[in-house]
Amino acid sequence: MSKPTFKEKVDQLGDWLIEIFHVVGLFVIGGTIIWSAVGEYLIIMQHESSFASLKDILLLFIYLELGAMTGIYFKTHKLPVIFLIFIAITAITRFLVIDMKELVATDEFNVLIMVVSIMILTISAGFLRFTEQKYDNSSERLK
Repeated sequence: MSKPTFKEKVDQLGDWLIEIFHVVGLFVIGGTIIWSAVGEYLIIMQHESSFASLKDILLLFIYLELGAMTGIYFKTHKLPVIFLIFIAITAITRFLVIDMKELVATDEFNVLIMVVSIMILTISAGFLRFTEQKYDNSSERLK
């Protein structure tokens, strides 16, 4: 058994520091998501109305998707791009729900642009799912 070289020791230290950075960063991001989601939920509960609006629920879905994406990255060290697409779809939908009147008032094509954007994102998500299933390497999945 040979003694590790200086370069191998430095590489191991670098790997360890990167791993620590990932863990700390993910805890900070996860904590911020939870803090923001709880804060938004408390604001929703303090509304004068006795129910949450659709825009509030969609915002909570965005927080949920961000939390799920962070959790998956924490467990697998892989960033699920499809979650970013889901977040974008939810954000555009929320924008449509909240700002429909202003959107149509400025330009009639704005709604069409938003709908086409959602369609493109949906097709992209479907394509990612299809390629993920078709080209998934089961030996890599187990690592």
